[in-house]
Amino acid sequence: MAGEQMKPVASLLLVLNFCMYVIVLGIAGWAMNRAIDHGFLIGPDFNLPAHFSPIYFPMGNAATGFFVTFALLAGVVGAASTISGLSHIRSWTVGSLPAAATAATIAWTLTLLAMGFAWKEIEISRRNAKLRTMEAFLIILSVTQLLYIAAVHGVRRPT
Repeated sequence: MAGEQMKPVASLLLVLNFCMYVIVLGIAGWAMNRAIDHGFLIGPDFNLPAHFSPIYFPMGNAATGFFVTFALLAGVVGAASTISGLSHIRSWTVGSLPAAATAATIAWTLTLLAMGFAWKEIEISRRNAKLRTMEAFLIILSVTQLLYIAAVHGVRRPT
């Protein structure tokens, strides 16, 4: 399959990935807000906890802070990459391919990084349902974003 046949596939994957990145942003934003509101305070009369992490989250485990931080980054970059993706799908030319493919690849690598922390969080265990949902979305996004990258390369050079 090449040329115009990949355009509907790329469009579908772009919309699907955008929706999933927005959901990831919503859950990660909730987790970050909760960590800021309910994190611990260290004052002059307090000692550091035995297992102190500079990224402390009251829910989840030791990997949660890193997972949420990189999920936020992946979500923002992934959602923003849809702008160049929409432009590429609209024109569907070789000239619009580099911007769309580059933005999608950067979003995919950040998604893979967040997915790695998701696997670590799963391995450690003890997390709530919202974090498990975000883990599932990032694992699915790591596959669908790669499929989208392959689909946008379906543009044929003019002969």
